Amino acid sequence: MVKKYYFYTSILAYLVTKNKVKLVLISPSHLCHHFSQFIPIRYKKSYLERTVIRQSSHILSQKQEFKSLPATIICGMNEQDFETKQKKAERRINPMKKKKRNTTPLVGTLLQEIAPLIGAKVLMEPTWGIVGQIVYKSGRKRYIRYNTVDLNPVGASDIAKDKDWANFFMKKMGYPTVPGEAFYADWWCKAIGSERNLSAAYQYAKKIGFPVVVKPNSGSQGTGVAFVHNRREFYEAMRYIFTRDKIALVQRPIAGKDYRLVILDGELISAYERQPLSVTGDGRLSIRALLRKKQENFIASSRDTKIKVRDPRIAGKLARQGLAFSSVPKLGEVVYLLDNANLSTGGDSVDVTGAVHPEFKKIAIRLTADMGLRMCGVDLMVKSDITKAPGRYTVIEINAAPGLDHYAASGKKQEEIVKRLYLKVLKSLEKGL
Repeated sequence: MVKKYYFYTSILAYLVTKNKVKLVLISPSHLCHHFSQFIPIRYKKSYLERTVIRQSSHILSQKQEFKSLPATIICGMNEQDFETKQKKAERRINPMKKKKRNTTPLVGTLLQEIAPLIGAKVLMEPTWGIVGQIVYKSGRKRYIRYNTVDLNPVGASDIAKDKDWANFFMKKMGYPTVPGEAFYADWWCKAIGSERNLSAAYQYAKKIGFPVVVKPNSGSQGTGVAFVHNRREFYEAMRYIFTRDKIALVQRPIAGKDYRLVILDGELISAYERQPLSVTGDGRLSIRALLRKKQENFIASSRDTKIKVRDPRIAGKLARQGLAFSSVPKLGEVVYLLDNANLSTGGDSVDVTGAVHPEFKKIAIRLTADMGLRMCGVDLMVKSDITKAPGRYTVIEINAAPGLDHYAASGKKQEEIVKRLYLKVLKSLEKGL
């Protein structure tokens, strides 16, 4: 039986058979103009499956010929039934309309606050709040988008965004990098004529031995990063990655302490240790209740981090420790719930800016310059401690636009560090350095 998939956006739905567009439904009051996000929705087994098929160029190339089609009846559904199902889909995607809040990224908000200190002003585009213009007294204009400012060269920034390419160059220059390989979604393998598909990725994982780390090649904030222990976990994690990225990395896990060092124009601006999401037992509350309490503390401190309790990685981590959400940790017992230490997934930070060993400072500064960057977040896994002379350490990755939102929200001291950093960024942009 041929598998059929409906892909909904706010204005259209595809019926895809064997990866080819057969019919398309378009709302009469809209024209198709955005094809970048496709959301699979499961209604009944006879209609849908949860599998995500990434759109490919031959699907997108056909969009023009369907632009003028009116709403169409397919699969025995009349228009009223279709509209009913579409409304159900929208409710499942967004079960409740939340009160609109300011979604301007931290960089935009901070720059608006500190720009007047040097006589500049920042204009943010009001509809989305993610792009802005910095206007200096001299008339010079600079631009920002999300966390990216007009600071790093475009080529160097693009390389830094691609973990596999960045690893290649860092390794060639003699930096210790994470052992691993890149593999591609099946549809991309067909497009480029590669055999480095999902099956090849699994064979590689078996070769280096489980557990392994899998992650999107261009992801950030720990999204899609998984520490997998067997075939089932591997395929689940990789298939999830391929819904977001066409390239995935399979790497050996590296043990140690996770640090981020932020460099700007040859100077260490901030450094902090990142610790995975955890809870500390009080002898009374369950892990679920402790997580709820932690989320409440985040809200009270204005930290915009949502702990995703339903994240399967948390349940898996607990199971491997012989625990469950209902378990009650002993007083003072620390229970780690994720393997990755990203602040965006609920991890904690410990500031170590003033304690970093001079040799580690030199390493981070030199790496930033070697990668052609002026501002960079250098992520290191250190076997011992960053306060001691370098022994065994690994460069996990670099980030040309280090997101400091969660770090700034972790305390007043951290917020002031980030403000000072971006004040220096503003001054550097004005000088055109």
